[in-house]
Amino acid sequence: MKNSYSSLSIAIADLQKEGFIEDFNLVAEGIESKNLKKQWKAGELEVVKFYRFEGMTNPGDNTILYLIETQDGKKGLLVDAYGADQGEISPEMIQKLKLHHDE
Repeated sequence: MKNSYSSLSIAIADLQKEGFIEDFNLVAEGIESKNLKKQWKAGELEVVKFYRFEGMTNPGDNTILYLIETQDGKKGLLVDAYGADQGEISPEMIQKLKLHHDE
């Protein structure tokens, strides 16, 4: 696992080779894997590391790539836009992700 990557696509390809194969999405209480048809609450996962990527020309291209491991051993990636409307996600999940933004 590198300290930085030049692009989001390079990071995803490399990290998938390291076992972070699930594609996680944010849901109200935590994350989900549509492939596994399963959800985890904020307390059932750990953010292992994150990477920030800033768009060269469009501020809307700013993203964070989270490396996540669930309590039951699933490893995957969550791609989230900077400052995106968080919608209806739980305060626990917001806090879990925010802790890593402040590092």
